[in-house]
Amino acid sequence: MDIDIDLADRTQILDIVQNIPATIDGVKKHNTGVYCHEIPVNPLTGQASIDYKTAEARGYFKIDFLNVGIYHKVKSDEHLKRLLDTEPVWELLGEKTVCDQLFHVNGYHELLAQLRPASILDLAKVLAMIRPAKKHLIPKCRDQGFAAIDDEIWTKTEEYSWKKAHAVAYAAAIVVQLNELCDSINV
Repeated sequence: MDIDIDLADRTQILDIVQNIPATIDGVKKHNTGVYCHEIPVNPLTGQASIDYKTAEARGYFKIDFLNVGIYHKVKSDEHLKRLLDTEPVWELLGEKTVCDQLFHVNGYHELLAQLRPASILDLAKVLAMIRPAKKHLIPKCRDQGFAAIDDEIWTKTEEYSWKKAHAVAYAAAIVVQLNELCDSINV
């Protein structure tokens, strides 16, 4: 099992929660993953002594505490809820000056202008399609719309792809960031 938690500053939680850094190939420290429970530890490095994939197969679960800078501008829970609940100006995703300021989609303004997502789920599908395993769906989506890729977009493959829950969460974060950007212009 793998859990991702987005934070403005991951060190705030890692300073108070006992954790063991995960490893890649049992040697290299994982960028964001930690274990908050007992796991075999390399006494020289203080990191997990087994690769995160092997650890998962053995029943350990890794938590990825991710630094997501967009939350620095969110003032309160109510502010976050308002930003998430506000329907964004979806057309702005196709504007280079706006798109290039957004999390995960910067540099994709032309694709967003072509596909024209109009919901968090549509945007999640775009996030999935810009990953290697689902790039082949872009022409189909462009020609036939988002519904045309529903049967294929979330199927698991060996190549790098995103799960639906992950993509939807990041799409929601992009909406928060887009709405915050619009708010800051209107102030």
